[in-house]
Amino acid sequence: MLTGKQKRYLRSLASQEKAIFQVGKGGVNENMIAQINDALEKRELIKVNILQNCDETKENVAVELQEGTGGEVVQIIGFNIVLYKESKENKKIELP
Repeated sequence: MLTGKQKRYLRSLASQEKAIFQVGKGGVNENMIAQINDALEKRELIKVNILQNCDETKENVAVELQEGTGGEVVQIIGFNIVLYKESKENKKIELP
């Protein structure tokens, strides 16, 4: 569980990042979760964009991604979700 201070720090890092995944009409699936898991292992912090034609709410998508990847939702802003998961091999981000 992330503290408020850690979330603020991660949000400041994520503000410069571009979304590298998009959730569309099909919603979240197993293949997407596997790819996001790989990206989280390499980057630790990613943004996921929810397209306008997505059938699910952004809160449901965030919960599915959090449960599927074992990561933490740092922020939901607009149609973007910021996810964080500490890397086992490529640790880059030092949390305060």
